Amino acid sequence: EQCLPVFICGYEVFLSSGKSGDLTLASAKIGLKDESEALELCGKYDEHLRAVEEGLNISLLARGNEIAIRGDKNEVERTGRLLKGFLKLIREGGRLRPHEVQYALKMVKTSPSSLEDPADILLEKIKVSSRRRYVKPRTRGQKQYVEAIKNYDIVFAIGPAGTGKTYLAMALAVQSLLKKEVSRIILTRPAVEAGEKLGYLPGDLSAKVTPYLRPLYDALYTMMEVEEIEKFLDRGTIEVAPLAFMRGRTLNDAFIILDEAQNSTSEQMKMFLTRLGFDSKTVITGDITQVDLPSDKPSGLIQVQSILKDIKGIKFAYLTGKDVVRHGLVQEIIKAYGESNH
Repeated sequence: EQCLPVFICGYEVFLSSGKSGDLTLASAKIGLKDESEALELCGKYDEHLRAVEEGLNISLLARGNEIAIRGDKNEVERTGRLLKGFLKLIREGGRLRPHEVQYALKMVKTSPSSLEDPADILLEKIKVSSRRRYVKPRTRGQKQYVEAIKNYDIVFAIGPAGTGKTYLAMALAVQSLLKKEVSRIILTRPAVEAGEKLGYLPGDLSAKVTPYLRPLYDALYTMMEVEEIEKFLDRGTIEVAPLAFMRGRTLNDAFIILDEAQNSTSEQMKMFLTRLGFDSKTVITGDITQVDLPSDKPSGLIQVQSILKDIKGIKFAYLTGKDVVRHGLVQEIIKAYGESNH
C-alpha cells in the first residue's frame, strides 16, 4: 500500500492506495473547523453523508471534526471536490439542505470529469422581496442561463417544462426592479388555445385571456408580497398583458419577459423583438416541443433561432432534462417522451 500527499477540499491529506480486483482503492481524511461545521456538513442523523455515499458508491465516516473517505480512487477525489463545495457553501453563510445535496450529486454524476465546484452554482443568489428572500439556480444549465441574462440584452431560453426558464427570468426581473436598474417589469404571453377555443369561454375579452396569463401571476407571487404586487400593478410598474397588446409600443427602461414564445407566430415574434427600447432587457422563453399553433402557422420561436443566430448581443440558452428541478418523475416523463415518437 502506498501513501501520497494530495490536496482535497483545500487540505493536504494522505491518499492511501491499494488494489482490489479492478478497482484502485484509496482513502482520505478531511479536517473540519469545529463541531457546528461538522453538524452542518453531515446533516441531521448524517443524512447528507448517507446521500453522498449512496450517490457516489463511497464510504464516509464522521469522527469528531474529521471525515474519512474510502473507496475507488476516482470516487474519493470526486467526493473530495463535492465536500469542498459543501464546505464553501457553509462557510459563506449558506445552509446545506437535502435537496441541494441531491442537486449537487446530480451535477457531479452527469459530468464526472468536470472540475467545476457545485458550490459556485449553489451560492448564486437572486434577491427577491418575498419571505423566501432569494432564488437560486439549481443546475449548471440554470447558472449559465442566469449569467446570460446578466450579460445580454436579449436572451432566448429554450427547454422543457420545469427547467426554470420563466421562474429565473422573473426573479432577475424583480431583482432589477428592486435595485432600480429598470423602472418597470412587463410580462406577456400569447393567448393561444391549447385544445379549447377562447370564444367558448365565458366572460369578456379580459376574462377570457386572464387564464392564459395566470402562470405569469403565479411566478410573480412567489417573488413578491401580495400587497407589493397589487401596488405595482395599480401604478403600472408591473404590467401583465397578452402579446397582441404589445403592438405599436416602444418599451424603454424595462425588464420584459415573453413567456410561452413557442406559441407566437413569426410575425408576432418580429413585432415583439422590435419593441425593445433604450435601457431595456428582454427574455424570451419557450418549449419548442409544445407548440399549440395551427399546423399551417410556423412557430416564431423555432424560426428565430436560424434568423438571429449570428447577431452579437443576442444569446440563446438551451436547457435540457438535466435542468429540470421539479418532482423527480418530471425528468423521467420528459425523457420518455423524448425517446418516443409522440
